[in-house]
This record gives sequence, C-alpha cells and structure tokens, in this order.
Amino acid sequence: MIRLQDLSKTYELGGQPVKALDQVDLAIEAGEYLSVMGPSGSGKSTLLNMIGLLDTPDSGRYFLAGREMNALNEEARAAERNRRIGFVFQAYHLLERLSARENIELPLVLAGMAPAERRPLVDQLIRRLDLDSRAGHLPRQLSGGQRQRVAIARAVIRKPALLLADEPTGNLDSHSGAEVITLLEELNGHGITLLVVTHDSAIGQRAGRRLRMEDGRITDDSGAPAPSADSRHAHL
Repeated sequence: MIRLQDLSKTYELGGQPVKALDQVDLAIEAGEYLSVMGPSGSGKSTLLNMIGLLDTPDSGRYFLAGREMNALNEEARAAERNRRIGFVFQAYHLLERLSARENIELPLVLAGMAPAERRPLVDQLIRRLDLDSRAGHLPRQLSGGQRQRVAIARAVIRKPALLLADEPTGNLDSHSGAEVITLLEELNGHGITLLVVTHDSAIGQRAGRRLRMEDGRITDDSGAPAPSADSRHAHL
C-alpha cells in the first residue's frame, strides 16, 4: 500500500539545517498496525506528515496504492488525502462552534454528500462509538476521551484505507487513553491500515509492527512481515 524510497526532508531551525528525515526506506502493507517511537525530534511526526500528504519531501519517492505522490500537484494531493487518509491528532482539532455530530458529519458535508445520504452514516458511527447521549454537545462540553472519539469518528466517516494517529492519547488519562487505543485497534481489525506515533512504550508495544526512529532514520523495525516476491519488485 505504501512505499517510501530514500525519503529526505531538511528544515531550517534557528538558522541551522535540521535533517528531519534522512533517506528513509519503508514499505507498509494494507491492513498493518504500526507504531512509531523515538525521542522528540527524531522525525516521527515528519514521517507521519509525509505519509499523510501534509508535507512534501526534499528528495526521494513516495508511492501510495501504486501511485507516485511526488508527481502530483497540491490539488491532486489533497484529493488523494481526502479519499484515502484519516487523521487523529493529540489536540483533537474539533471545531468549537459545531456539535459533536456536526464535527463528525463535516467531511461528508465538504464532500457534497446530500443530507439524506449522510444522516444514516453519521447515526451508525455515533452509535458504534457510544456517543449517542453526547452527539448534540459542543466540544467544550465533552471529556477528553469523548472529544477524541469524536475526532476518530470524523477521521473514519469517509472510510479511509489509512488512519494516521499522532500521539492520540497524549492529552488523556490512562483509562480514556486505553479506550481510544482499543477503538483504534478495533478499526484496524476491520481492515484499516493503522499508524500510531507515540511516546508511550506500552502503547507502542501493542502494535504488530514497531518502528523506532532516531535522527531522522528508522533504526529498528520489529515485527515487519517478510516481503513477498511481488512487493520486493513493486514500484521499481
């Protein structure tokens, strides 16, 4: 599903170049569950942003579902991002003026789906995530765990193939964090490819495949599936 080849990215920080990604190679199969761990500044979030098409590399190649992303203009990248990728962030990024239901429904509204079509999809997801009694509440009226469930619902309402979670439990207590991780794992069990960036080693160890990053490089890749003959020759 995903193939990165020699991906590099350098930022300027305080007038000095900082290599956030340094010739990263990575292949991810559809349906995998990966965690990305490492110290602050190791390149974890940059890697996530590259895979999520929120940033562009300085060099290297990125293939998503067999299509090279580097060759796309920003409009085409946005279309791929909206069609294939869902995002969950530590800070939730909910719109404060919208209710929980309206936040969940927003991607469908932006996609131009008619109210009669989107209503049953939203209703089903609200029930599945046990948000029935909170659907009409504004974000400030929800607990941290409830806000993150709303954010997850918004991320998956269009049924993306890939879900990227950047420190999804960072603002939550241990009980709410465990509920959120369980929910993400349930979604992975239904076929969504899941990539979780975390500082929490206990959460990171739950993933079937565990990446560790340091200084912009992947220094360890535990639990990676053995490449098939097809995947070894893909995109070359």
